[in-house]
This record gives sequence, C-alpha cells and structure tokens, in this order.
Amino acid sequence: MSGTGRPVSTSGTHVARARPAAGGGRWVEVSPERFRGWLDGFYQRHHGATEQGLVLTGTSNGDTATLCPPPGLTGVEDVDALLAGLVRPPRIAVLLARKGAAAVGVVDGTSVTGSKVERFYVQGRTAAGGSSQQRFARRRANQAQAATERATEIAARVLLPYRPGAPTDPDETIRALVCGGDRSMVDTILTDRRLAALVPLRDPHLLESAEPRLVVLEEAAVAARRVRVHLVP
Repeated sequence: MSGTGRPVSTSGTHVARARPAAGGGRWVEVSPERFRGWLDGFYQRHHGATEQGLVLTGTSNGDTATLCPPPGLTGVEDVDALLAGLVRPPRIAVLLARKGAAAVGVVDGTSVTGSKVERFYVQGRTAAGGSSQQRFARRRANQAQAATERATEIAARVLLPYRPGAPTDPDETIRALVCGGDRSMVDTILTDRRLAALVPLRDPHLLESAEPRLVVLEEAAVAARRVRVHLVP
C-alpha cells in the first residue's frame, strides 16, 4: 500500500534494540509479532508516510525507514508482502561458532526443532616467552583446528538432511542459513564441500553471540526472525 492511508492500530512501538549504522542513521530490530505496531508508530510520529517498495518516507520531515525482511523471506518487494510473510516464516538454520563451542539448529518459527551443541577445549593465551611460547602457540593452533573440524561435522550432521536438493519433502528444506559468533571460524566451517549447498543460503548479517549453548541458540533463533530497519536520520 502506498500513500498515507495505512490503518493505525493501538499496539504502539516495539523496538528490540537500536545501534548506529555505518554511513549514518541507526539500525533497529523489531520482532515479527510487534512489527505492525512499530509500523503504525512510524506513521503516527511522521503524520503519515509514503511507501516505495520497502522504503518508508515520513510526511512531516522526510525521515526514511528501509525495511530488511528476515532471512528466508525472498521475493518480498513491498510492506504488505512483508507483513504477509511474517505470518508464516520459512524454515531456517542457525550456526553459531566460537573457538570454545559450536551450536547448530533447525528453526521453525522461533522454535529450535533439531539441534546439537558441543563444547571444545582450546587453551587460553599465555604470557610465557621463548620456546615455551612457541610450543604453546602450536598446541593452541592444533586445538583450534580440531574444534573447527568438529564444528564442521556437527553442522553437516544437523543441516545436510534439510539442505536444498536433499532427498526429503521440499517443504522441509531450509530457506536461509543465519550465522553468528566468530566470523573466521564460521567462514572456515562453510568451506567444507559437503556444506556447499548451504553457502548460497547464508544471510550476510552476522549475529552477535555469546559462547554457544542451547539457550544462546534459542535466543539466536528469535533474533534471526527480527525485521531489521535502517532509520535515517
């Protein structure tokens, strides 16, 4: 819908978090169930707005809000299509990795329906010098490599049955891969050729993540479903 006639509800504005955006403005993240309320609030604060695709422009001062659909919602070209897509979100996957742990899950809605979490032992840094430092560095590098290899095995075990082209019901396949944690470790995991079908599904936004645990994976599943909005100014 374009113009200034979008209906307004009484649900108010519900923003999950806000942070500065590179190049100006700020990012806010809004949960799907609260997005309509946020949208109504934008219209109220700006005495209406025009819509061009997924960009809202406030009537009162020209402020803009660029809407980024959650991962897996492809082909969404306007606000009404985004609202419709939020009602029945597609299945996605979440991969969280840090040197000390990895968590992988399949997500339906905001529920993790299949997952694996594992911790790894990687020594911390040391202040020792000389040959002891070199031995320690080699040992730590070997442990980090072993952790990455193990995390790769977990990702393959959990996600490959749901990859595009897998011998399963097409409705069961994942539509997006959301990653979080240590970007370099995630990048290394996804170089494994078994996971090649998942790479095109990877969402460019990297989630912030604490040490992966089941509760952290569940929180990431919720965060991955939020609508990201770039507000200027």
